[in-house]
Amino acid sequence: MIAIIDYDAGNTRSVINAFRYLGVETVLTADPGEILAADGAVLPGVGAFGDAMDRLKAGGLDETIREFVKTGKPFLGICLGLQVLFERSDESPEETGLGILPGEILRIPASEGCKVPQIGWNSVTFPRESRIFAGIPEGAYMYFVHSYYLKAHSEEDVAARTFYSVQIDAAVERENVFACQFHPEKSGETGLMVLRNFARLCGDQRGNNADKKNNSLP
Repeated sequence: MIAIIDYDAGNTRSVINAFRYLGVETVLTADPGEILAADGAVLPGVGAFGDAMDRLKAGGLDETIREFVKTGKPFLGICLGLQVLFERSDESPEETGLGILPGEILRIPASEGCKVPQIGWNSVTFPRESRIFAGIPEGAYMYFVHSYYLKAHSEEDVAARTFYSVQIDAAVERENVFACQFHPEKSGETGLMVLRNFARLCGDQRGNNADKKNNSLP
């Protein structure tokens, strides 16, 4: 069972639908005990950094996430769920992030041909081997919706990069913590491979059994 952390930050339904397509069981929950008992946890989200942190703190989910990460079980942040794992963001400079990984979230600089926010597909490259990108070819396209980007402080944490006006650390991986700025649940078959790989790390092999003849992509 994978817990989808519910903190009223949107985008949960498409994540649930993507896992359901893969045959992976999930539960949408804000209950700390249920989250900690799960085999893996996913923190999705869209919106503002400060608002997200306020909601996480209001429900005590900031400490639940820190505690979950310490269990060693797989954790995946998606979009805003990646950003709050870090220490700070230009979007809400007065707010402190979870600080689970070292780095900062910066505003994408506007440039010719690069409108902000970025909404659309962009290719990603992999500076090192990554368990959640296993089987995904270099240059694969993922779907992004964001105005802010990650600059990780540790090169070893970076699992994927892209370029949009500036070099962007598009995904990270450290031990049991994984996160991606793009939306795997909206990135077609390639994005589903990311979620399938994550489910396998959680001990769920049913991601192999998605019936593509009888299901449509979420």
